[in-house]
Amino acid sequence: MESLAARLLLLVAVVAAATGAPSAAATPPHTAKGLRVRLTHVDAHGNYSRLQLLQRAARRSRHRMSRLVARATGAPMSSSKAAAAAGGDLQVPVHAGNGEFLMDLAIGTPALPYAAIVDTGSDLVWTQCKPCGECFNQSTPVFDPSASSTYAPVPCSSDLCGDLPTSSCTSASRCGYAYTYGDASSTRGVLATETFTLAKSKLPGVAFGCGDTNEGDGFSQGAGLVGLGRGPLSLVSQLGLDKFSYCLTSLDDTGKSPLLLGSAAGIAESAATAPVQSTPLVKNPSHPSFYYVTLTGLTVGSARITLPSSAFAIQDDGTGGVIVDSGTSITYLEAPGYRALRKAFVAQMSLPVADASEIGLDLCFQAPAKGVDQVRVPKLVLHFDGGADLDLPAENYMVLDSASGALCLTVMPSSGLSIIGNFQQQNFQFVYDVAANTLSFAPVQCGKL
Repeated sequence: MESLAARLLLLVAVVAAATGAPSAAATPPHTAKGLRVRLTHVDAHGNYSRLQLLQRAARRSRHRMSRLVARATGAPMSSSKAAAAAGGDLQVPVHAGNGEFLMDLAIGTPALPYAAIVDTGSDLVWTQCKPCGECFNQSTPVFDPSASSTYAPVPCSSDLCGDLPTSSCTSASRCGYAYTYGDASSTRGVLATETFTLAKSKLPGVAFGCGDTNEGDGFSQGAGLVGLGRGPLSLVSQLGLDKFSYCLTSLDDTGKSPLLLGSAAGIAESAATAPVQSTPLVKNPSHPSFYYVTLTGLTVGSARITLPSSAFAIQDDGTGGVIVDSGTSITYLEAPGYRALRKAFVAQMSLPVADASEIGLDLCFQAPAKGVDQVRVPKLVLHFDGGADLDLPAENYMVLDSASGALCLTVMPSSGLSIIGNFQQQNFQFVYDVAANTLSFAPVQCGKL
């Protein structure tokens, strides 16, 4: 058990209890090593109250969870202009989209700086481009391909074009793409290669989507998206990285979070406050971009929750399974697992259940009027294949709305896919070793990396 004080998710604190440019016809042979990029939370500079931060994160998580589940289950989603423009016979795939963190980078020669959403749940790197048929507002100038000496459109015959889930051929024999992210958010344009600049390092020949028709509210914080998924068009794959890692700061911490690429991605023993643990990454042929892990069980307080092995398993039809995702704030568990988790918290919390609807969560408790200094909550541990245990501090799964006194669990039910969200990942360094197919993690003070 832990006692809560004024640091729950840095909305209040926690007092711990004693329990303790190559040819466009082929993928460029990048060999980026040791890059370090800073990530900024999308709400870092919005001057939001603590309750507003939580509500906004919960709302974005619901939208993203719906998109991820739609992609995993093949559920139909509303059509968008991109789908219509792509032609009646072209089925536009649904992708995760959106996210919680932005990275600074630059595109072209001369380099034009911009910020893009980082997404471990998708692959395509894209930004808005002139001439813009339809574009959302962005804080930086829209990229003009004609002003860059290193821009090169990808021909339809290119292997890069074949790496797209779906593609079309324009009248100029250029590779066209159309991605829809649900909720009418989408991007459409042509695939091209360009020189990108990350952390002052020039990376020539990176394939990206040059979007001239883009819509939806989900991308307004940045000027595009950087996919870090497992597919061939992701930045990770194109740079030939063996691994990457990130360490995400807490929700209302305005400091930046480090994204470490290549040889810089390992966890330094001097920085970790507990031993590094590892679990195998699992591949799902139906959804090869996602980073799946095997969740074997849950512990709430002193109770180990026993569930059948099928509860979080990838099913024969490609549904189910558990992914680790940087772009979803809330953790979502398949309904049987969530119900057992919820029951255990209700049984072990010595507080009455409160209405969680205003905040956008499912389970809240009413904190005592005298405050939460003496409130004790059950420990939450996620158990993974290989014996790895994600032993979470209370601020990674309980949040307090100080205005209403509601103390809420940042875990929600889902159907078709389970997601380990970034609330649960905060102040842990997560290393995605794509070469060794492992996910490693350890608690680290992210602001000190």
